[in-house]
Amino acid sequence: MTDAFDYFIVFAEMRTGSNFLEANLNALDGVTCHGEAFNPHFIGFPNKDEILGITREMREDSPEKLIETIKQFSDGLGGFRYFHDHDPRVIDIALNDPRCAKIILTRNPLESYVSWKIAQETGQWKLTNVKRRRDAKATFNAAEFEMHVEELQAFQVALLNRLQAEGQTAFYIAYEDLQSVEVMNGLARYLGVDARLDSLDDSLKPQNPVALEEKVANADDLERGLSRLDRFNLARTPNFEPRRGPVVPSYIAAAHSPLLYMPIRSGPEAQVQGWLAALDGVAPDALLSGFNQKTLRQWKRDHVGHRTFTVLRHPVARLHEAFCRKILTTNEGSFTKIRNTLRRFHKLPIPGQEPNDNWDLSAHQEAFIAFAQFVKMNLSGQTSIRVDAHWCSQTQAIANMGEFALPDMVLREDQMQDMLPSLAISAGVKASLLPDLTPSAPLFFDLADIYNADIENAVQEAYQRDYLMFGFSSWA
Repeated sequence: MTDAFDYFIVFAEMRTGSNFLEANLNALDGVTCHGEAFNPHFIGFPNKDEILGITREMREDSPEKLIETIKQFSDGLGGFRYFHDHDPRVIDIALNDPRCAKIILTRNPLESYVSWKIAQETGQWKLTNVKRRRDAKATFNAAEFEMHVEELQAFQVALLNRLQAEGQTAFYIAYEDLQSVEVMNGLARYLGVDARLDSLDDSLKPQNPVALEEKVANADDLERGLSRLDRFNLARTPNFEPRRGPVVPSYIAAAHSPLLYMPIRSGPEAQVQGWLAALDGVAPDALLSGFNQKTLRQWKRDHVGHRTFTVLRHPVARLHEAFCRKILTTNEGSFTKIRNTLRRFHKLPIPGQEPNDNWDLSAHQEAFIAFAQFVKMNLSGQTSIRVDAHWCSQTQAIANMGEFALPDMVLREDQMQDMLPSLAISAGVKASLLPDLTPSAPLFFDLADIYNADIENAVQEAYQRDYLMFGFSSWA
């Protein structure tokens, strides 16, 4: 502790230089940074079991206890690194405490995105010996990058507004500033410690010290993707309500017809997209996607008489979809890190690998009920794992859409066969062109085979708000 602060938090993200910043903080006498103390998948560093005697189990039960331990038992002023997808309970604790020093590390989001993509390719997240450097190029994905920028900006704006509301300030440091001994010593002065650095830590080496164009395999796609971005946010309508993300890049428009689908994740997405494609006689990959707010406004201008819609799914069916396709399976697109944490830490009764022929109805029921119980805690802010769009409440999902524009029509899955044709006709589509809806196949067991009263009760406990707001009755 110092006269100024009791502990510190470094707000950063992956590939922003936070490891290098931590190494230099730890090089200061009287400062100890304990890594990613609130990463939901490990504590401090991978393969570490505790921080100052506090285990993951103890941290999960009480994040406050770990913070108090860091304050009291660190060697000097203690702190930790925090990313936007770490334990959300920590945000209020830190931001409400003026005795917590806030350090905000930022980097050009394109640089951090490209660095992240390269690290994914090489599997190398830190470099201490240049002879062991692995080389690869990133493949730029415009929609993925826009989502990356949207998440980072939303988090940074939330931090700024909270600090403003609390009358606090932070020490802002950019990636490029990390190479300045003077800036590092200024940070030490801000923290209130007497130690100063003569030189920077040299144990970590830059991993990709070349021009951005040389790091990307598809430079032409990069240039086109960046040209779509509204860098100065000129299209934004001023709004003084708390910011929430409408997730515009996930919206899907028909290839020709003036229809726009605003998906709620783990809903009947594949069915609706198949219907939209058949409507215009195209393949599903011909549908329009990857919008940002600027390009979506332009689509609306170009499609006068357009109709926008979303589809509600019964909470039991939706959560079962999320469970099967994101947690139980290990296929591409599943949440493997969250799966491992749920299995090992929250004791979700699922196998380490993809379920095989030994996976029966009874095991499926037990695991699904356990997942529903986890989701109840997750939605209540009682776990360190993020609330993902695939199992957030549908009430909240639609509220988030309203940050940009609410859908013209909110349908229900069991009404799609009747209501979607009416919606299309109202947008000027000829009734003779309307296709049928093709149901999606179950991934493991059909919900009808495993459904029982215990499942219904567990899901209702998790989604009381959706049952109340949308009037859902029992699934069967």
